[in-house]
Amino acid sequence: MIYLDHNASTPLAPEVKAAMLPWLDGAVGNPSSGHAFGQACRAAVELARRQLAALLGCHPYDVLFTSGGTESNNWVLQGLVRRFGPCHMLVSAVEHPAVLEVCRFLASQGVETTLLPVDELCRVRVEDAERAMRPDTRLLSVMLANNETGTLQPVAELAALCRSRGILCHTDAAQVLGKLPVDVSALSVDLLSVAGHKLNAPKGVGALYLRGGVELPPLLYGAGHERGLRPGTENVLELVGLGAAARRFVEDGAEITAELRRLRDRLETELRARVPGLRIHGEGAERLPNTTSVYLPGRRVDDRLARCPELAASAGAACHADSTSPSHVLTAMGLSTEVAERTLRLSVGLGNTEEEMVRAAELLTR
Repeated sequence: MIYLDHNASTPLAPEVKAAMLPWLDGAVGNPSSGHAFGQACRAAVELARRQLAALLGCHPYDVLFTSGGTESNNWVLQGLVRRFGPCHMLVSAVEHPAVLEVCRFLASQGVETTLLPVDELCRVRVEDAERAMRPDTRLLSVMLANNETGTLQPVAELAALCRSRGILCHTDAAQVLGKLPVDVSALSVDLLSVAGHKLNAPKGVGALYLRGGVELPPLLYGAGHERGLRPGTENVLELVGLGAAARRFVEDGAEITAELRRLRDRLETELRARVPGLRIHGEGAERLPNTTSVYLPGRRVDDRLARCPELAASAGAACHADSTSPSHVLTAMGLSTEVAERTLRLSVGLGNTEEEMVRAAELLTR
């Protein structure tokens, strides 16, 4: 099998496995307990917080642990509605369902959402966001990079615009962490979502960056964990893994990014050489180094993949695996149904080799 679906989920890095193994037996105590077992767990949780803060370029106090990107996104959108009441929000038309479905639910609570369009390269235009802002706009949420095309969004420019208007800015950074450097100070965002399983950490763990001074009510109620904002006994084992994954990129990020880009570029070169009429969506814009969204004329993607059982890839977000509708990302870019149904997302990552890129191109075009 050749795994080219790293944007859906990533394997555990060896460093992450090594850090977690002692805690399979060692995470006996509750991090809130005062005895030695509990305090060992507390120390492990706080080390993970410092490691993730180093990856984000923020103070550890501003890192709140969650179960993943979906919870973090829900916390932001639902929490701010509870803080401000019915209001107006801006989100891009190409967001992950963990944002768009929350907006759909919030519409029943009196919240109005404006979907910001994207250009043919899948980029939000800052001027569109500025025109859409209203006196009752309380939040703008635009992902840092699109999960299907890999296109990077102008989040720093959008955040600066929001700051000038007194509007909070959130970004879902799930697809960027572990692939490119992320600095919350340079981005100037107020809130940022993290999903561990996208950066070679375990599934079921994540975080929310909450800029100092920004108030966000709890999404859940219980005991006083995570500054009283996110109750529930901490998932020590997986938080250790998340911290180790963050440390891995802090130490070796430049090499990781370069290797991802080398593999992705080789895959695109091999496909181009074999497929007349091939088109890479988002090419010409800044993209994630590991992602290609490629239109292959001929068979529909589901048919093509069915004929390549040795290859693990997808038409788009894993969340839409059971959907027969064209990708909302590709249609928002103005692409036809015919093109969308023949577009494949390929995402490389840890464990892939250059030989696999050649073989994958052969399988897809045989």
